[in-house]
Amino acid sequence: MSYKITLIPGDGTGPEIAEVTAKVIEATGVKVDWEIAQAGVEAVEKGGTTLPSSTLDSIRKNKVALKAPLTTPIGTGFRSVNVAIRKELDLFVCLRPCKTYNGVKSKYENIDLVVVRENTEDLYSGVEYTQDSEESKEIIKLSNNKIREHSAISIKPISSFGTERIVRYAFEYALKCKRRKVTAVTKANIMKCTDGLFYETARKVAKDYEGKIEYEERLIDNMCMQLVQKPELYDVIVLPNLYGDILSDLCAGLVGGLGVAPGANLGKDIAVFEAVHGSAPKYKGLNKVNPTALILSAKLMLEHLGEINAACRLEKAVADVIIEKKCVTYDLGGTAGTKEMGQAIIERLK
Repeated sequence: MSYKITLIPGDGTGPEIAEVTAKVIEATGVKVDWEIAQAGVEAVEKGGTTLPSSTLDSIRKNKVALKAPLTTPIGTGFRSVNVAIRKELDLFVCLRPCKTYNGVKSKYENIDLVVVRENTEDLYSGVEYTQDSEESKEIIKLSNNKIREHSAISIKPISSFGTERIVRYAFEYALKCKRRKVTAVTKANIMKCTDGLFYETARKVAKDYEGKIEYEERLIDNMCMQLVQKPELYDVIVLPNLYGDILSDLCAGLVGGLGVAPGANLGKDIAVFEAVHGSAPKYKGLNKVNPTALILSAKLMLEHLGEINAACRLEKAVADVIIEKKCVTYDLGGTAGTKEMGQAIIERLK
């Protein structure tokens, strides 16, 4: 059987790690017919837009995509293409497993956490108004002087619909993967309406899983401290969009950084798998960056496709190469290049 999958090579070092990852997948024996599609800076240079409709059409048609890192400007320029893809395709789940691998430098051992982040609502919904715009002036007026004049304003929407489906996904994931607990995280003691609704909805969902999966709640600031002090107490963590973005990077830090942190964005019938680190444009073309995060994202993709044996073999090959340390990139303590590390993983798969 051959799978038709959209491949977005990305920006900066993205094409290099995408090429290596495609070869590694081929070495598992799973046959993939890649359909190349563009997004990000490279897409602008080739077609004048960061997210061509043809790219979205390709993902909708194939149902599965693998995406290398894209460049997102900070403060100015176009909005995140990553966020746009998630919203356009209603990929409401951001799944971020964080697991320690022997040989990766970390202050912790035996970490095995899964962050389940809501992907479509919250402060990432893109409802913003600039300073002194008519909309921001009206909101300031309606706030009864709770907001200072000349403020720029972002709106934070949280719905029971969006919350119900992300929390239910977290519980179903926990059941499927034989996990023990789901922890919901917000700042509901301060944001009583929005984050309060998240908790209210999560509690209703949790009742459907009583006796099967433990449920608990934590406030986001306390959760950050808890994860640094005693991460072994946690398992599956479900959060609104912004908190999930921040906490997933914190959890990646517990296991050695974004270079070993895979990611998946999932909707009802579409899935996009991605490395969550940046595009590192200064290393473009230098054959230097670590391909592990995208390769482990491809492992998640193989699991999604039902290729469980291939996924397990791939993860073991990655783990073996890392612990051996003979052929890993500089950030993992070695001197190998991107291609050389990829080839070492391929050799382990033979």
